Amino acid sequence: MKELKRIKLAQIPTPIEIYEFEDKKFLMKRDDLTGCELSGNKVRKLEYLLFDAKRKKADIIFTCGGEQSNHARAVTIAAKKIGLATKLFLWGSKKSNPSGNLFLNVINNSEIEYLNKGDYSNVNQIMTDEAIKLKKRKNLNAYVIPEGGSNVIGVYGYFNFIEELKNQIDLKRLDGIVVAAGSGGTAAGILSAISHLKIKTKVIVVNVLYDSETITKKITTLSDAFIREYKIEAELLKENLIILDGYSNEGYKNISHDKIKLIRKFVSETGILFDPAYTGKAFYAYYHNYLNKNLGMKYLFVHTGGLFGIFGREKEYLSEK
Repeated sequence: MKELKRIKLAQIPTPIEIYEFEDKKFLMKRDDLTGCELSGNKVRKLEYLLFDAKRKKADIIFTCGGEQSNHARAVTIAAKKIGLATKLFLWGSKKSNPSGNLFLNVINNSEIEYLNKGDYSNVNQIMTDEAIKLKKRKNLNAYVIPEGGSNVIGVYGYFNFIEELKNQIDLKRLDGIVVAAGSGGTAAGILSAISHLKIKTKVIVVNVLYDSETITKKITTLSDAFIREYKIEAELLKENLIILDGYSNEGYKNISHDKIKLIRKFVSETGILFDPAYTGKAFYAYYHNYLNKNLGMKYLFVHTGGLFGIFGREKEYLSEK
């Protein structure tokens, strides 16, 4: 098995904590505590991606996401820490008063190109073409990071996450690990590690961006590629992957009031606030499938961060409708 080098950015290990909600206990892995501005799951991937960028003598980082992308914000902050500029290709439009993750990108002087939904579907090619033009025009090297940091290098961050988890809890006592998935890299790393360990723990994914078939293919294809690239001793346990579909029918950029109602109830009892794109939807799915059935000590919920995505949506969160 090939070992990858990394730049230390994340505050890890993050704790596993036991919470009680509606008289039912459950386990939560607090990956929202990986840092302050870097908060969330993306930084684990960026430790490896940005080491690779420095190794390849990058002058600037290109990446993409929605206008409130946690990943894009984490790239901006992490790149700033190691002295690299960033250009973001964001699905959305320029705001006169940017908030949340977008505010952090703007205040950190990241260059931003806004794309409509149609153009964003071709964002990888757009970033590649822009990188070629930049090299020809200014002789600058752009390092392109895909959506969510989800490539074989980024996957390494969540392959090692399971090694960290092993030191905190007996994985065999867990029936499942529940996590939100946008681009699928986090889930791919976890599935690859579970397959390497040959254990029965399920990787339970709440898809918030892509449909069930698409996210399944993204996760399994990425896991297969990762296992081959780094010579992991594993046969991919595709049967261990479960998609909890139907919890983002309102769309990636929206959240329904019933989910906000649960988020508000949860924060009022625990002080922990979930975001509208990822953890809010994932917790809603976790609540209805496991916690509400008093299975919370068998199914670990991974809090992947996203707090900044709440700001600018205060009216929705405070609405009593």
